[in-house]
Formats: sequence, structure tokens, C-alpha cells
Amino acid sequence: QVQVVESGGGLVQPGGSLRLSCVASGSILNFIVMKWYRQAPGKQRDLVAAITSGGSTNYADSVKGRFTISKGNAKNTVYLQMNSLKPEDTAVYYCYLGLLNGADYWGKGTLVTVSS
Repeated sequence: QVQVVESGGGLVQPGGSLRLSCVASGSILNFIVMKWYRQAPGKQRDLVAAITSGGSTNYADSVKGRFTISKGNAKNTVYLQMNSLKPEDTAVYYCYLGLLNGADYWGKGTLVTVSS
């Protein structure tokens, strides 16, 4: 059984920073890709950032230069460092895990609210 759990969300003022964590556990040998998505109220779920097992990264244009995705020292852990946060970054942030065998898993999300 594979579980994906996000943490680190909360309320932050515009211009502030947060770091989200995603930990995947269970029958995982190695992930192929881990991604962060976000979904604002009434909007579709959009890709924010992705990192492959080899360390390649890509970002949505809206977060380039402000967000950084990285792998943790612990296996199957990724982080999303979010700086210079804007009200439009407010959303539920979801972690996605893609495995070599084609299976994929989602976390339940963590809420980020950017407001003064």
C-alpha cells in the first residue's frame, strides 16, 4: 500500500514564504517523478512543479523564480519551497507520485492561504 502525505500548508502574508513537504511511503522501489499541483476554488488542478528521480525539474511559468522543488535526504521525499507568495498562490496543494511500473498516487492536499 502506497501513501502520499503532504504537510506544511498554512496562512501566510503576501511576500512571505512556506515550505511544503511530501512523503511517500509503502511498496516503493524508486519513483520516476514527483510533482506538486494546486487547485484554487472553482478552478482546475494545475501543475506547479515537477522533479524526476534524476533531479531534473520544471516549473509553471507563474512560479518560476519564486518556487523551488527539491528532493529530500530521506527516500521518496520532496519539498516545495515557496517564496514571495502572492494572494493568487492560494490553493490546495497536492503531491503526485509516479512510479516506474506506471502506477501513480495522489496525496489529500494541504491548504495554502496567502492573505493579509
